[in-house]
Amino acid sequence: MDVLMLSRLQFAAATFFHFLFVPLTLGLSVLLAIMETKYVRTGDETYLKMTKFWGKLFLINFAIGVVTGITLEFQFGTNWSRYSEFMGDIFGSLLAIEALGFFFLESILLGVWIFGWRKISKRAHAIVMWLIAFASTGSAVWILTANAWMQHPVGYVIRNGRAELESFAAVALNKFGILMFFHTVSAAYILSAFFVMGISAYHLLKKQHVEFFTRSFRIALVFGLIFSFFEIFEGHLHGGDLAATQPTKLAAMESHWETSKNAPIYLFAFPDEENEKNLVQIGPLPGMLSLLAFHSADAEVKGLKDYPPGERPPVLITFGSFKIMVGLGFYFALVTLIGWFMRNRLTESPWYLKLMLYSIPLPYIAIELGWTVAEVGRQPWIVYGLMKTKDAVSPIAASQVAVTLIAFILVYGLLGIAAFYLIIKNAKKGPVVD
Repeated sequence: MDVLMLSRLQFAAATFFHFLFVPLTLGLSVLLAIMETKYVRTGDETYLKMTKFWGKLFLINFAIGVVTGITLEFQFGTNWSRYSEFMGDIFGSLLAIEALGFFFLESILLGVWIFGWRKISKRAHAIVMWLIAFASTGSAVWILTANAWMQHPVGYVIRNGRAELESFAAVALNKFGILMFFHTVSAAYILSAFFVMGISAYHLLKKQHVEFFTRSFRIALVFGLIFSFFEIFEGHLHGGDLAATQPTKLAAMESHWETSKNAPIYLFAFPDEENEKNLVQIGPLPGMLSLLAFHSADAEVKGLKDYPPGERPPVLITFGSFKIMVGLGFYFALVTLIGWFMRNRLTESPWYLKLMLYSIPLPYIAIELGWTVAEVGRQPWIVYGLMKTKDAVSPIAASQVAVTLIAFILVYGLLGIAAFYLIIKNAKKGPVVD
C-alpha cells in the first residue's frame, strides 16, 4: 500500500478508537449532573450512590479518551502536513480554542470534582459536574466546527496558495457545523442512555440493588427517548442540507445513479460501481429521496452519473454504513418508546431487560458508521471542493507510516482491552456502600 492509503488507515484507526470513548464522556457527564442535582435537591442517599457509581465508570472512560485523543492532533503534522499548510490558519485556531478554552477547563474541573467530596458544599459539587458537562460540550462544538469546515468550507479566502480566515463568524456559525453538532451530540446522549440502561438491566435481571438500578434506568430512559426521536428529526434536516452542500455524498448514501424527479429511496440495494447501477433494488419508496433532499416529493435529485467518476465517493461503503445507521436509529426510538410504557414494571419484563442489555454495543456501532458516512462520503476531498486527500498527505516513506500504524493498533488494542475490562468489572460489581 502507498503512503496515502496507509495514512488514511492510521487516521481512521485512531479516530474510530478514540470515538469509542468520547460520546460516553459527553452523555454521561450530563446524566451524572442530573443525578447529583437530584441528590442535592432531595437529600436522598440513593442519588449520591448513583452519582459515585456511574461517576467511576465515567472516569475510567474519560482517562482512556484523553490518551487516545492526543495522538490524533499530532497526525496533522506527521501524516497530513500539506493539509496543515493549506488550511492551518483556520483549523489551528479552532483546535486552539477547543484545547485551551474547554479541554483544559474540563480537566481542571474534573480534578475538583474527584477530590472535592466533603471539601466543598453539595451544591457547589453538583455545579462543578454541570460545568464539566458544559466544557465537554464546548470541546465538541469546536472539534465539530473544524470538521464541518472540511465538509463545507466557508469564511475563507485563498491567498498565496493557502486558505486563510476571512470571517470567523461565518466559520463558527456554519450551518453544516450546527447540524453536525446536534446530530453528533444527540447520538452521544443516546449511547450514554443505552449504556446506563443496559448495565441497569443486567443488575435488575439478577435482582440486585433493584431500587438503585430502577431509578438509574428510568433517568436514562427519558434521556434516550427524547434524543432518539430528536435524532430522527435532525437527520431529516441534515439530509436536506447535504443536498445543497455535498450532493455527491447524498447520492452515494442512497446509491442514486440517475438524475430524476420523484426520486425513490430503496430499503435495500446493492451498488455495482463499475457498471454504475444497482444489482439489486428492494422496497422502493417513491419520492422519499426528493422529499428528504428538497422537502418536495416532485423535486429533481442529481444522480452519481452526473459527476465525474474521480469525484464520487466509494458508494458501497457509504451506502451500507448509512442504511445500517438509519436502521439502528429507528430501533433506538422504538425500544425506548416501548420502555416508556414498561418503566413501572421493569423487573416483570425480563425479555425487555435482556433486549436492553444486549443493545449496549448498538449505539457504538451506529456512531462509528455515522463517522464512516461523514468521512468516506466526503472523498475524494479532504476539504470538500478545495483540496483532494491525495494532495494533503505528507511526503514521507510508506514504511514509516506502516510501522506506526502497526504500533497504533497494538497499543490501542491493549488500551481498549484494559479500558473495557475495567468498565465491565466495575459495572458488574455494582454500587459499593461507603
